[in-house]
Amino acid sequence: MDFVKGIIDFILHIDEYLGIFVTNYGGWTIGILFVIIFCETGLVFTPFLPGDSLLFAAGAIAALHPDALPFPLLLLLMIIAAILGDTANYWIGSSLGRWMLDRPKPLIKQEYIERTHKFFEKYGGKTIILARFVPIVRTFAPFVAGLGKMDYRHFLTFNVVGGVLWATLFLCAGYFFGQFEFVQKNFELVALAIILVSVLPIVVEFVLARMRRTERAA
Repeated sequence: MDFVKGIIDFILHIDEYLGIFVTNYGGWTIGILFVIIFCETGLVFTPFLPGDSLLFAAGAIAALHPDALPFPLLLLLMIIAAILGDTANYWIGSSLGRWMLDRPKPLIKQEYIERTHKFFEKYGGKTIILARFVPIVRTFAPFVAGLGKMDYRHFLTFNVVGGVLWATLFLCAGYFFGQFEFVQKNFELVALAIILVSVLPIVVEFVLARMRRTERAA
């Protein structure tokens, strides 16, 4: 429970934590961000790590501390972290996915895999791009792609496009809006808004699925 509270506190006050990192570690903060983004997209065991809100906050902090976080370098490295993360996740799914799921006690919740499968059934390979903007699914989409032996060249194309769009959108949004006083003073609300917008597709899909089941039952 304390761990969960710590994660929630980190997400809601991520701007404050990043400010502390910049003060204590200066430019090394980019390295910390690189590791977090890589793990959030590359390791199937860390879907709880912040992605969208972290990039937004990083963009905002870069606007306030351009010497410690040069925006062009930050953007380049976050794109690389996102692409490498999905690539690692793909190969984990390809080489270890079946073993991880077939154990007596699966190492991954089946509901996450099923949710991601539905995305693939609906959007095909574009899931790799669209999933970038959906928490949880973002972490498991490359894993499922590897598990299903999706052609790596196709995967890599979607991976690069998705990584560039995702990192650029949230970093640039943070860089622009983070300069407004309202955002600086109410970052908790902004973080919550980002989370709500991110999970909205999941909620809509869940409601529609319930409605379809109800109609079939009737």
